[in-house]
Amino acid sequence: MIDQVQLNFNPSTLFLLNCILGFILFGVSLDLKWQDFKRIYKMPKEVLVGLSGQLLILPLLTAGLIFLIKPQASLALGMILVASCPGGNLSNFMTHHAKGNTALSVTLTTLATGLAVFFTPLNFFLWGNLLPETSALMKEIDIPLLSIMLNVFLLIALPLSIGLWVSHKFPRFACRVKKPMKYFSLGFFFIFIILAFAANFSYFLEYIHVVFFIVFMHNAVAFLGGYGLGRLFGFSQANKRAITLEVGLQNSGLGLILIFNFFNGLGGMAIIAAFWGIWHIISGYTLAQFWSKR
Repeated sequence: MIDQVQLNFNPSTLFLLNCILGFILFGVSLDLKWQDFKRIYKMPKEVLVGLSGQLLILPLLTAGLIFLIKPQASLALGMILVASCPGGNLSNFMTHHAKGNTALSVTLTTLATGLAVFFTPLNFFLWGNLLPETSALMKEIDIPLLSIMLNVFLLIALPLSIGLWVSHKFPRFACRVKKPMKYFSLGFFFIFIILAFAANFSYFLEYIHVVFFIVFMHNAVAFLGGYGLGRLFGFSQANKRAITLEVGLQNSGLGLILIFNFFNGLGGMAIIAAFWGIWHIISGYTLAQFWSKR
């Protein structure tokens, strides 16, 4: 049974992952200023459509996909949690490489990450309880909404706020360290994902036939949903690429942290989130590489 699987994440490993995520978000926020949020007024339609794609459309598309393919309850719950997470800052690098609108990408990542304090728990509880495939499991787990909101606040809002404060108070220091911190934190995160994958390689081999199709389809639906929104509103190619990558690259690291903090590493959820973390790097880079040549 996939739900009996316990991935090799002990408390110290989980604490390390929490620290890495906070460090990454702190590094990202050093590159931001309060004035950056004025971009909302310069391109309001693109920002609103991009945020809607991440916070509203992707969870809705995920629910539709679950209805079609009817995965096991814990796998479906893992899909909902990943879809409820904000886009990761990996999308900023991918958008730049894809010759997309990097400024729009950074704005969307920042705003979606801040709004995740409310939207991640709300989307997860809404769709987890609405879908018959997952509602029984949600009742069995019985996780308090406020606990997840507090956890997301500590993991996201706190490091972002500290980074913005440092950027405002010590601009020279922030300017000097933001670039090396960005590459160092992302590199460290990738190494962590690779080591975590290696430590649980036998589980991935055993269940790859179960989760590969689900994650592949889910990620493809996310990319298509983002691109479809951009096309529907007649955005430029650069803006369409930015929104596509924002919607398609989710912060599965946050999803993993929540799974181990609140769901005792429930096997189906954890394997979905962990494999998504690996797959979206491959799919995102492939798409960005394709666009970079066009």
